[in-house]
Amino acid sequence: MPKITKNIFPLEWKLSDDLKVERHNKKVFGTFVCGGGSTMGYKLAGYNHLGGVEFTEHFSKIYKKNFNPQYFYLEDIRNFNKREDLPKELYNLDLLDGSPPCAAFSTSGIREKIWGEKSMYEGISQVKDDLVFTYCDTILKLKPKVFLLENVSGILKGNARIYVKNIVKRLSNNYNIQIFSLFAASMGIPQIRNRVFIIGLDKNIKKNKLELNFDIPKTNFSITKKYWNIFENDISKYSISKHWEDIEIGTQHKSHFNLIKPSLNKPCPTITATTGNIGAYSVVHPIYKRKLNLEEVRLLSTFPKDYNFLDTNAIVTMGRSVLPIMMANISNEIYKQWLR
Repeated sequence: MPKITKNIFPLEWKLSDDLKVERHNKKVFGTFVCGGGSTMGYKLAGYNHLGGVEFTEHFSKIYKKNFNPQYFYLEDIRNFNKREDLPKELYNLDLLDGSPPCAAFSTSGIREKIWGEKSMYEGISQVKDDLVFTYCDTILKLKPKVFLLENVSGILKGNARIYVKNIVKRLSNNYNIQIFSLFAASMGIPQIRNRVFIIGLDKNIKKNKLELNFDIPKTNFSITKKYWNIFENDISKYSISKHWEDIEIGTQHKSHFNLIKPSLNKPCPTITATTGNIGAYSVVHPIYKRKLNLEEVRLLSTFPKDYNFLDTNAIVTMGRSVLPIMMANISNEIYKQWLR
């Protein structure tokens, strides 16, 4: 299959836009829906997104405000898996989507130190690294035609690879499984963002292997220039002010490795949830002594202009979400190659 060299989805857009995409209405349902990044991607690609599962109340409020889902479950996915009252429509899905928490596999985190250990999140004590297997249980319960599991690139590195092997082992009797390591920048998105996608097709459906060969011309950080005049409050009391001048454009700090100044003529390094914390080391503005502002992060993350973040930290929400245009490109190819 030839390389995909054109991005058919706009980098700046609104939920209210009539994007004139092909509405094939294949049914998709999400788990760990977080801020709704994946949901927007599927909608852009013409899917009928039925709703999802999310256990954090603030993300649930954002999700329901922006999407008005047909089915929504504010609960731990383990409890969702035990339900016997699910609508029949969820047992007849074209695609099931899930992005289990990535903290246990991120190379910027403590990884192995928290494997098998309970930690508090949103007032709930849970073991985060086994949620990938809980999602496997969801897949086997709902039996979609296609499943997609998204996570950080670290899940393919070092000892974390055993998790991927076990995911494949649990699901390979029912699905033909492929593993992709993809970069948002290869889809014309102005952010590097390397993510792993484990995608499976029901073995009863006979199709060729999925090909995801994106080679769309890169979009650079300089696309944000129209928003550079939006300044944040004084940051002199934060650590960023102490180190900003020590970093050359296009490099990271020599000792504080997570503090990065993006190059103007390259896609931005990965935006994380810590970018929204002005005291945290993260991607900072290359020209002005400040963190990235909301409009810059929104554009770099391809979130719509009219997305309602309610009273939450919008930058943190975007940092924890799948990029909408990244998911739009991937799910569009799944539709064209497997579901059409």
